[in-house]
Amino acid sequence: MTNMQKKQTIWRKTLIAVACCAVLFTGSIIASQPAAHAATSSASSTQTKKKTAVTAKAKSLVGKVKYKFGVNNPGRLWFDCSSFTKYVFASQGISLKWGTAAQSKQGKYVAKKNLQKGDLIFFSVSTPGKINHVGIYMGNGKFIHNTTGNVMGVTISDLSKYSKRYITARRVG
Repeated sequence: MTNMQKKQTIWRKTLIAVACCAVLFTGSIIASQPAAHAATSSASSTQTKKKTAVTAKAKSLVGKVKYKFGVNNPGRLWFDCSSFTKYVFASQGISLKWGTAAQSKQGKYVAKKNLQKGDLIFFSVSTPGKINHVGIYMGNGKFIHNTTGNVMGVTISDLSKYSKRYITARRVG
């Protein structure tokens, strides 16, 4: 075998090796994509289950919770609006701060048109433009909150009736 033939043989083997590596590498990328999608899908499914559990927990407290301004007493089920949301989310391992202003800065902003079950929604119920009330979006234009007034406790309301008071929403957890 001549020197030229040896170089051509080495060159051919190198090209074949590179091509094989490329095929293996591409195959591993393609094979890993469904697994990555499955992991994302699984995380999304877990998040959906948590949000469903959050709204179920909130609904289970209708008629059991007493509204008290500035109070966070889980032992007696006495809450203001933000300690109520803090308590409900904690039941699913999601930590919220106490206070509407603090909660309105947690998680990610959500446009009103993109609300999903379990999103926190914030309102101004006394000082115009100032966040001072929070509830949990339940879907279908409804939300649940701990409030004062005729109800004096946990109630489900139509978001449309609060449209002038609505300020923002956040997705947590």
